[in-house]
Amino acid sequence: MRPVIPYVTAALLFGLGVYGVLRRRNAVLVLMAVELMLNAVNLILVTADTTARAVLPHSGQVFALFVIVLAAAEIGVGLAIVLQLYRLRASVAVDEVPLTEPAESPRTAGAPAAAGTGGLGAEAGR
Repeated sequence: MRPVIPYVTAALLFGLGVYGVLRRRNAVLVLMAVELMLNAVNLILVTADTTARAVLPHSGQVFALFVIVLAAAEIGVGLAIVLQLYRLRASVAVDEVPLTEPAESPRTAGAPAAAGTGGLGAEAGR
């Protein structure tokens, strides 16, 4: 088998995934682009397993299975984050996500901490 066609296809898929991650604003489309990149890696692993005679038989297929499991977990966590972001902001645009903590308001800046914080309750002062 000539491995050139699967390698070129995987390179195109990976390039399309990188383009999707860098250019898209929608978080769901970014997750789909990451999935494209993971599928390109799976294609490379399986192609390398079939063309190169490895010491361990079917090791590329086993690694591809691990990548599929990790991709499923990534999509589960990623979609949960996107749904929570949509509930809070009513938008899933990636460039609108705040990356830093909000600054303290002047009203709460000098206020003492609440009585129940840090595991110290009313009994701690006795």
